[in-house]
Amino acid sequence: MSSADALKASVPAVAVGATGLVTFGTLTATMMQALDTTIANVALPHMQGSLSASQEQVAWVLTSYIVASAIATTPTGYLANRYGIKRVFLIAVAGFTLASMLCGVASSLTEIVFYRLLQGVFGAALVPLSQTTLLDSYPPEKQGAAMAAWGVGVMIGPIIGPALGGWLTEYYSWRWVFYINLPIGIATFFALKTALPDSGPRRAEPMDFTGFLFLSVAIASLQLMLDRGQSLDWFQSTEILIECGLAIAALYLFISHTITTDQPFISPKLFQDRNLLGGLILIAMLGIVLFSTFALLPPFLQRLQGYPVVTAGLVMAPRGLGTMIAMQISGRILHRVDARLPILIGMVLLAYALYWMSNFSADVGTREIVLSGMVQGLGLGFIFVPLSAVTFSTLAPEYRGEGTSLYSLLRNVGSSVGIALAFAYQDYGTKMAHAVLAENITPFNPALIEYVNSSNGFNAASALVGVESELQRQSAVIGMLGDFHYMAIGVVCAIPLLLLLRPGKLGDDSSEIAVMD
Repeated sequence: MSSADALKASVPAVAVGATGLVTFGTLTATMMQALDTTIANVALPHMQGSLSASQEQVAWVLTSYIVASAIATTPTGYLANRYGIKRVFLIAVAGFTLASMLCGVASSLTEIVFYRLLQGVFGAALVPLSQTTLLDSYPPEKQGAAMAAWGVGVMIGPIIGPALGGWLTEYYSWRWVFYINLPIGIATFFALKTALPDSGPRRAEPMDFTGFLFLSVAIASLQLMLDRGQSLDWFQSTEILIECGLAIAALYLFISHTITTDQPFISPKLFQDRNLLGGLILIAMLGIVLFSTFALLPPFLQRLQGYPVVTAGLVMAPRGLGTMIAMQISGRILHRVDARLPILIGMVLLAYALYWMSNFSADVGTREIVLSGMVQGLGLGFIFVPLSAVTFSTLAPEYRGEGTSLYSLLRNVGSSVGIALAFAYQDYGTKMAHAVLAENITPFNPALIEYVNSSNGFNAASALVGVESELQRQSAVIGMLGDFHYMAIGVVCAIPLLLLLRPGKLGDDSSEIAVMD
């Protein structure tokens, strides 16, 4: 038996009849965690009143979850290797479900921020363990279809989150954005407990607590800087300067420690795998584009277009439909074509959709929003499944825990960076556009004079207020369109990075599992 065959044989086999139940459990676990990254956003104003908190205070409901999730993602691989995937997976599902219930019953801001921290800690393991479990449960030629199923949870959760959160808050209570996890979590727990085989430790090396500490400080500082930078005027704030300095210093110490210690927290051998390295870079860039788009569109639809929150969610739903269609297609063809081909098609579609969106106007019709969203969804689906599959196609099973943790971490960090950059540039673009447009609001503009003179007294003053309101609206739209323009350019510039991925069809000789010395 070859060493590669021995590694494959060491992975616990999933019974044929149980494969569907394992897939269901991993899919619902992924969707539950992905859903919670966006579902609470629209409920914040209602929480603010209920908990007697200021806008800045209630924002910690989101910040605490993001920071805890980012930090807790990194040790997932070690914990799975040390204690077994099934045990860690079940504890994560149970802890996340219990923390969700506690968030729903919280009676003060302190309580809900603490429970959201717990939710982030337990939820961090759900996505990487789901991905690892599916990769272990299917042979290489079926991993494309498995990643398509897994991708549905990752991609659909953030899409339906705002609409579902808005509907639950509007017709029930903000507490139901957390209670909704209870039936899903219970079903997930029993599905995995029943069907997922027991797996012992893969590697029992001691944990590098020094490396983990340095990396945790770097991640926490970066996340806090990105999350609070917009409200604190970025580097004009002492807090942001401190967080930036801590992030850089801690990252430097982590890298230095990793390359000099005998048993590092993240093994440098991981980065010897060409597909993993290329996949990590590309997923970080995908996270920048994916989540920044999701963050920009709801305010555009609700504040600038006047859509109710539920209607805005429905208008964005075709994006998810396009994603699911593309995922199913790409998952079925991965064993027949070079995995880089569907990724290339997806990047071209994504760049085209973003270019289309960069040409929107303040009065863009619903049809254009829906169609461009469908094209963007198709592009994301064609990228996500092949990239998820090919990234781990040559990685030894014993390194999958660490690899999937890094994959999830970089996707989340990419999303945080993307959202921060998108809102920062939108704010800058809005101010610049307002300054340029305001140059035309003068007593020498015949159209303005005619418009104001058509009203008398108080109505004339109201007319000027209306002009300023429309000026602000048009400026905000221009600022947002600039974001889409630069995103399109970024996607085009990222296409050459496909050369980092090893050519080959998933499941053929070129994607056999490699053994790391």
